[in-house]
Amino acid sequence: MARVWNAKWCLEKTFSRMADRMRRVNEAVREVVSARLAEGLRDPRIGFVTVTSVDTSPDLRQARVYVSVLGSDDERAETLAGLESAHGLLQQALATELRMKHTPTLQFVFDESIDRGMRISELLDEGDT
Repeated sequence: MARVWNAKWCLEKTFSRMADRMRRVNEAVREVVSARLAEGLRDPRIGFVTVTSVDTSPDLRQARVYVSVLGSDDERAETLAGLESAHGLLQQALATELRMKHTPTLQFVFDESIDRGMRISELLDEGDT
């Protein structure tokens, strides 16, 4: 007996594979950028930075790198400026370590989720007392 082709199942599998691939690419880019930042860059503007996540465009041409920076607002702005100036060096590290057809252009964005989480924790602690 022949199986009936199910378009819905086929689409779900295709999107699932694409989502898995994007997740793997995002994680690989995050690991490479994090490792390079941990080794240290020569720019004194770059302070204590943590790469929280990476979102890559579907065509793998651009990657938005979310970073958390320890310090004041001025130190955050200086760190983001330092990261923007070092994006070429970080892209070169990506190109040498990852075998991709196109090396994504890196854009650094401050991740506000950690600050939001700390603020919520403070509000909850105030409510308990």
